[in-house]
Amino acid sequence: MSGKIYRAIGLMSGTSADGVDAAYIETNGHDFVAPGAAVSLPYPPDFRRALLGVMGKPDDPALPDIERQLTDFHAQTVDILLTQINKSTADIDIVGFHGQTILHDPAERKTLQIGDGARLAATTKIDVVNDFRSADIAGGGQGAPLVPLYHAAIAQNWPKPCAIVNIGGVANVTYLGMQSEVIACDTGPGCALIDDAMQQLFGLTHDELGAVASTGMANEKLLNAWLTDEYFDLSAPKSLDRNHFKSTIDVADLPPDEAIATLTEFTARSIAVVRAHLPDAPLLWLVTGGGRKNHALMQRLAAAVPAPVRDISEMGWDGDALEAQAFGYLAVRSRLGLALSLPTTTGVPIPMTGGTFYVAPRKYDIE
Repeated sequence: MSGKIYRAIGLMSGTSADGVDAAYIETNGHDFVAPGAAVSLPYPPDFRRALLGVMGKPDDPALPDIERQLTDFHAQTVDILLTQINKSTADIDIVGFHGQTILHDPAERKTLQIGDGARLAATTKIDVVNDFRSADIAGGGQGAPLVPLYHAAIAQNWPKPCAIVNIGGVANVTYLGMQSEVIACDTGPGCALIDDAMQQLFGLTHDELGAVASTGMANEKLLNAWLTDEYFDLSAPKSLDRNHFKSTIDVADLPPDEAIATLTEFTARSIAVVRAHLPDAPLLWLVTGGGRKNHALMQRLAAAVPAPVRDISEMGWDGDALEAQAFGYLAVRSRLGLALSLPTTTGVPIPMTGGTFYVAPRKYDIE
């Protein structure tokens, strides 16, 4: 371990758009990470509906007000975390503010994460890094996923090769090889399709513990059709938008339990398909993100891949906090001018740094 140790807070609002995760870490931005406490602040139902309503609509007139509210929810979450860890704003070196992805279309060189970095810095009185993806997109990369370098940092002593699967709204995988290879991509849907269907069919935000999916049978005909999507034939690295499958996935003619079971099986199989694009078969698949709490999804993933599937908590890490931790780590790397992405993780031609830095107003600035 070498270099200064930074005290960072990472913030994440993922593709499920269900709330803000905040996590405290201490890191040198290289090979040392010490995780601390983490908190989550769910979005109020009305705000979440409004947020989902602007997905894929970068010109929606409601966007500025939603961005302001979203930024303030993030500031509130920082305050809650600071109280929990008994620290003041002066104790924190940097905040990594991912924001909320509204549009992600790397083929058109477009990505948009809303969240006002200047407002967050002014509100929290802590320096902020946000806009993590734009530089990678501009440089020719996919702009996603960005968590793999954090995965590599925390998994230095884990068995290799292994795969770390993050199941949020979209699912992604990081492959860590025996020769320090880091390969990554979005695998396909995570819980977004399941969550959307649960809202439409049951008026619920998600399938708690996979209870509905466990009562239904998956429709093999639909699954086979969905898995012909050309995205699954593409080699890593690759990424997609939350709404990529929205126009082709239709479960309206299925009984509700069969619809949820089929969507759950689709997520599991689309993760398993990525094995064909990896150099070697992972010895272990470690699952992080909210999807790991869906027992039916975990069982179906275990049936789809030829290796043990485990919750990442078995390796001593908090699967709810991992993405937020990652953006604290990436904020430190951004300030140090280090790479946030690699050719093998986003397809960018050279290792690429990124992020936009906002200096917090100090006491003497506002007196």
